[in-house]
Amino acid sequence: MAIGIERFKGDWDELRELVDLAFSAPWSEAQLEAERRVWEPERSTVAVDEGQLVGHTGTFSLRMTVPGAQIPVAGVTLVAVRPTHRRRGILRELMRAQLTDVHEAGSEPIAALTASEAAIYGRFGYGLASDHQEIVVPKASRELRPVAGIDDVRIRYVDVHDTLASCAALRNRLAADRPGMFHHDDRWQAYVVADNVTSDPVSGSRRRCVVAERDGELTGFAYYRSKRADKGFIQVNRVHAVDLASHAALWRYLLEPDLLSETRCASLPSDDPLLELLLDPRAAGPITRDGLWVRPVDVGRALAARTYAREFDVVLAVTDEFLPWNAGGWHLAGGPAGATCEATSRPADLTVDVRELGAVYLGRPSLARLGAAGLVQEHTAGALAVASQAFSASRLPWLDTGF
Repeated sequence: MAIGIERFKGDWDELRELVDLAFSAPWSEAQLEAERRVWEPERSTVAVDEGQLVGHTGTFSLRMTVPGAQIPVAGVTLVAVRPTHRRRGILRELMRAQLTDVHEAGSEPIAALTASEAAIYGRFGYGLASDHQEIVVPKASRELRPVAGIDDVRIRYVDVHDTLASCAALRNRLAADRPGMFHHDDRWQAYVVADNVTSDPVSGSRRRCVVAERDGELTGFAYYRSKRADKGFIQVNRVHAVDLASHAALWRYLLEPDLLSETRCASLPSDDPLLELLLDPRAAGPITRDGLWVRPVDVGRALAARTYAREFDVVLAVTDEFLPWNAGGWHLAGGPAGATCEATSRPADLTVDVRELGAVYLGRPSLARLGAAGLVQEHTAGALAVASQAFSASRLPWLDTGF
């Protein structure tokens, strides 16, 4: 009997068993409950073999920031294939069905995901669109450069749940200005603190929150845990602030833990001021990790949905082996006020695969860099440099909430 691809009609417990098997390490009850609460069952696609669930991919309905706009985005999640059914083309068919559904619905011009293995999703047209830094700062190297106004900021310990709404509102304001971040509705606000149940020997203390205030006004907050061990540490989950002084004040607090030897953060923006403020530039030992992978589902609508750093007019010959409706010529014209993108038969100025369009969609890396690697072909002299400048963004993209 052939393996069928269909909409999921089962329940969470059935999906939970597949997730446990596919990801090889059972999730905690708190993690599974957090996932259940944000799960959108009506957007789950599954593979079924003789009545058994053998594959799954889900979609979140997100509103994500891209250069100059916030747009609907299909967030791809819980991609899993039963270990007994790998290497049978199931993942490919799940991806194709999911992206076709998104295309036919017509509201989300791009899809985005985070990858457990970096080599998987390029074959389906996803390009690496953001990165972040993993850092470990020893207590002995915590000293920061002077920052004006830092001593005017009050740092105060607060209850995570009591301040959830105000902190989420501040974070959403900042998210509107950072490509790659998505709006947190009530579900996602709860998701961020869903594991704040108890202390445990693996993850350490309960999630803690400190806020930054100036003249009684909230100007930032940080979530973190602490863990006492042979080498105790603070694990920073997120730091958001509306100004540099508040940002520096929060990090000064986090870098000075009593009885602990270092401060860790697994996802720091690659352009975070902390990397410049540390007096010892080697102190953080940053390691670059991949973040968000982006895939144009409808090239024309995707390229017209964002703004561009300068005025330009270019014809792109787009290749897309996975979604044939995207392949062909596209006339893209626009600038800081907006853009249009229409199918065309005009000669191309550049040839680019949909994977590279996804990679530069949020403003990083540059088209010129991809061109230097032979991944973009220039047919009209100067077109690559102009398009590369246009696609750039003033802030590096960053995904602060994994999904």
